[in-house]
Amino acid sequence: MSEPRYDVVAIGNAIVDVMSPCEDELIEELDLVRGGMTLIDTERAKELYAAMGPAREISGGSAANTLAGLSALGSQCAFIGQVADDQLGDVFGHDIRAVGIDFDTAPRPGEPPTARCLIFVTKDGQRTMNTYLGATQFLPADALDLDVVAGGSILFLEGYLWDPEEPRAAMRRAIDAAKNAGRKVAFTLSDPFVISRHGQDFHDLIDAGLLDIIFANHLELAALTGEDDFEAGIALLSARVPVLVVTRGAEGAVVVAHGERAEVAAEPIEQVVDTTGAGDLFAAGFLHAFVRDEPLEKCLRLGAIAAAEIISHYGARPEVDLKALAAKKLG
Repeated sequence: MSEPRYDVVAIGNAIVDVMSPCEDELIEELDLVRGGMTLIDTERAKELYAAMGPAREISGGSAANTLAGLSALGSQCAFIGQVADDQLGDVFGHDIRAVGIDFDTAPRPGEPPTARCLIFVTKDGQRTMNTYLGATQFLPADALDLDVVAGGSILFLEGYLWDPEEPRAAMRRAIDAAKNAGRKVAFTLSDPFVISRHGQDFHDLIDAGLLDIIFANHLELAALTGEDDFEAGIALLSARVPVLVVTRGAEGAVVVAHGERAEVAAEPIEQVVDTTGAGDLFAAGFLHAFVRDEPLEKCLRLGAIAAAEIISHYGARPEVDLKALAAKKLG
């Protein structure tokens, strides 16, 4: 097996986040699912954008956020995702390349436009996401550079992107390419709604031995296993995958890898400003350490450090030197 060119190659949604602070009353007025992620159509996107206050545009997408964290920590990464040939597509491409991530997927001409996520952030830091998928849901399998896929030590797949048909086929092709090259495949479950629609697919992938690492939060764990009891869910799923990583917000995180278990508490933080991207950056910290064969507790700790940084400000991309922060915290 050849030496990997990249630490992590990710396939995910290419989205520009449009973020705006708001009062709780606006969440109710607009009939939004507080703290959740809702897919919206063109007309709803226009309606919600018109209702937003002053907003910031920040390139996002779950897997892309994870890679941004990985790159900030010093990992070599590549991203595969679909933008349109438009202004927001240019913004996304510029932003991801500017942080040192290889991104060579050709933009898609014409309609629909580049995806955007309209995020309403309340004073407690809770984010309510409304996603217009646009071009990102039309990533074709033939857009994959299989040499890039095979060149990553870990292929990281975003559960959100499993929903549309074309990128789902692309990810299946990528899994085959990664496995044929002897690489590991990591999958983040993303949201209970994805599991409600495609849970059987995920069980089939697990049973076929195609997923080496699963990232979930406690709600996703319950949705996939059918177990409301956290420990029962951990026991069920960890018996079926080599590495299971589960986060539970302020209560910290757990990993079970090949029967070995480790846990860490959440990193202390003065104020939670915005929880957008917490899970994405946790995965970044974990994977950066994991790919370097660090002890499981250190993998979790680095994930917690990265997550704490991201929830201390608006947006899902690091705003401090994560490498320096990790060195200071880990000693």
